[in-house]
Amino acid sequence: MKTLDQTDLLILGYLQENGKRSYSEIARFLDVSEGTVRSRINKMLKNNVFEFIIHTNPNKVGLKVQAIIGLSTKLGKQEDIAECLNTYSEVRFIGAFSGKHDLIIQAYFRNNEDLVQFVNTELSQIDGILNADVNVELKQYKDSFSYILP
Repeated sequence: MKTLDQTDLLILGYLQENGKRSYSEIARFLDVSEGTVRSRINKMLKNNVFEFIIHTNPNKVGLKVQAIIGLSTKLGKQEDIAECLNTYSEVRFIGAFSGKHDLIIQAYFRNNEDLVQFVNTELSQIDGILNADVNVELKQYKDSFSYILP
């Protein structure tokens, strides 16, 4: 897919405001046909520009503890460790970073005991993890998946 134009960005903006917004409503806002909106959305979906997801509130589904865990790894083990971490349902995000930590993960747990068990039992068994810097979220100020400003 070539670069996104202003219409594509506006469509994305409307969907970010309300992901349940109908194609016909977006078409009215943009003064284009519903088919144009449908076609552009399908093209963007096909090209992985975005995806439709359900963003749950972790607290409302019983996940009361969010942890950001910085991991130091043995040289050459980063990819293997990331692949292993990818199998854990608790882990929502895994990224390689420059700086103090080689990998940073975001994970959710029902309680502190589950977090401690994850660190002491699961992480400690993964070959190549040298140490884990565990940070527990105390208060959240923003949680957003919106990146486009129309």
